[in-house]
Amino acid sequence: MTIHSLKFKIAISAVLVVFSAGCVAQNSSLTAAQREASVLAQLAAQRPIEAGSSYWLEELTSLEIRDLISSGTTTVIIATGGVEENGPYLATGKHNLILEGVCPALAEKLGNALCAPLVKFVPEGNINPPTGAMRYPGTISLSASTYEALLTDISRSLKQSGFTDIVMIGDSGGNQTGMANVAASLGASWGNSETRIHFIREFYDPGWVETEQFTERELGVAESGNDGYHDDIWVTAMMMVTDPEQVRFSQRVDAGLASINGVAITPLEDAIALGKKMIEFRAQYTAQAIVKAITASTD
Repeated sequence: MTIHSLKFKIAISAVLVVFSAGCVAQNSSLTAAQREASVLAQLAAQRPIEAGSSYWLEELTSLEIRDLISSGTTTVIIATGGVEENGPYLATGKHNLILEGVCPALAEKLGNALCAPLVKFVPEGNINPPTGAMRYPGTISLSASTYEALLTDISRSLKQSGFTDIVMIGDSGGNQTGMANVAASLGASWGNSETRIHFIREFYDPGWVETEQFTERELGVAESGNDGYHDDIWVTAMMMVTDPEQVRFSQRVDAGLASINGVAITPLEDAIALGKKMIEFRAQYTAQAIVKAITASTD
């Protein structure tokens, strides 16, 4: 038997041991103490393989998350996006696409953070009768109470996991009040707990304006018109970093409409590079606000 084969057999055996423990834990014939002992054994188990690598919580295994928290990755970011009308070119998941690019960059800046799964559904207006973005097909809206309940349960779950700093950011204006309410409520109820919760309003306000001014001042890119859509060069360029087809890049090129508010989104490589610089700035700006908030909460 080769060394490689031996290592493989050992790894498989370790997995089977953990799996068996899980099955035992589900066996209702066991005592509560036996089931608890089995769960504790799983929680203490060694990883049978090398850890994967991702800033996204949902792309990591439970054991990988456990080990990251143990080694100091104790901050987790809850990012809220939305599904709404954004004109003829941009997909309804605009905010979510932007956050797919920004959140990992932000976690990297912080150095000790992960990104929770995106909260893709947020308040977008009254459903019936429809108001705001709900007047347009494809928009999905939550009531304020549902949104806050969702954020509350996500935050409580992350506290249970062992994260000590829970950070909330939102890419849309309608997201802000609910996050502020949840942070205030949970912060008060958790009291002197080891876990703190932070609503970082700066990500949206003045983060968006600061990003626009940076693009104009430092990168020399400024809009020269208004096409009249729920769209602009900052949104478009940051979305293109994740997926150019979500701004219908190829179709707009074919139709001779590859610009927004007087700014061209061609060549493709240049537009993506512009979006990356915007994301880099926005991540750095927000990271500074997060560090300030965490420091203030521990003083």
